[in-house]
Amino acid sequence: MVVLDNLTKGHRAAVRGVELVHGDTGDTGLLKDIFRKHNIEAVVHFAASSLVGESVRQPADYYHNNVVKGLAMLDAMVESDVRRLVFSSTAAVYGEPVEIPIPEEHPTAPTNPYGATKLALEEAMRWYDQAYGLRYATLRYFNAAGADPAGEIGEDHDPETHLIPLALNSAVGLIPHLEVFGADYPTPDGTCVRDYIHVSDLAVAHVLALDALAGGAASSVYNLGNGNGYSVLEVIKAAEEVVGKPINIKYGPRRQGDPAALVAGSRKIMDELGWRPRFADLKTVIETAWRWHSSHPAGFDK
Repeated sequence: MVVLDNLTKGHRAAVRGVELVHGDTGDTGLLKDIFRKHNIEAVVHFAASSLVGESVRQPADYYHNNVVKGLAMLDAMVESDVRRLVFSSTAAVYGEPVEIPIPEEHPTAPTNPYGATKLALEEAMRWYDQAYGLRYATLRYFNAAGADPAGEIGEDHDPETHLIPLALNSAVGLIPHLEVFGADYPTPDGTCVRDYIHVSDLAVAHVLALDALAGGAASSVYNLGNGNGYSVLEVIKAAEEVVGKPINIKYGPRRQGDPAALVAGSRKIMDELGWRPRFADLKTVIETAWRWHSSHPAGFDK
């Protein structure tokens, strides 16, 4: 196993027990060298720019990083005869849902460049499979959350934009308040509703997808979520209960590109790959994040 990361968002300290190559997915020469040197059989493609608001402000960056470099990676795979791929996609490909929970057959109509760029690479993969036999498992994440249950690896973003770590930062006074983007959505309390899936459950799904492809499975698309929707205010309340402290919130305007609600229908991956979430309770997810946050207040620079 080899990890390729340009470390613009990642951390060396998070890569343990395997070789880390500092480089870029758009570097086809480097990719082909890695494929050849290590006899690579499959790729798990996590690398992407992934912030909704930023994508609206900087769409060119998102198309270059997520699509142009993604195509370079697909080309390097085909030229190196590496024809199995697990792709980290997103619920953002669906846009505003017309039904909840969202099945994989739901129409795709992204409301932001992040979702649009992920969908663009999904479409390319479908044609690469037809033309070149590059089989894939696309995993459409809903909201990844939590941390390694042992407290060794967790979220460390600069700047931090994810709701749960921001709520924890606010609870312990690292930031003066937590901004809630919009309180006028068509949801029970007016704030956005999301489906939170623990990172450990995501990891298990990737292994199952790799095993299925190795066994000859055809290309497929799977949703990954718990099937439970929580509003921003419900997440904040759960974080307050975990930490035992109040969280100061401030309401701001809606963030452009944010759908009101995204909740996964994950029955397909359960039926076909036998996947089951082990961290289905929101408080349990937040507790793992708090364990990491408490022991690593400065992230990996503790």
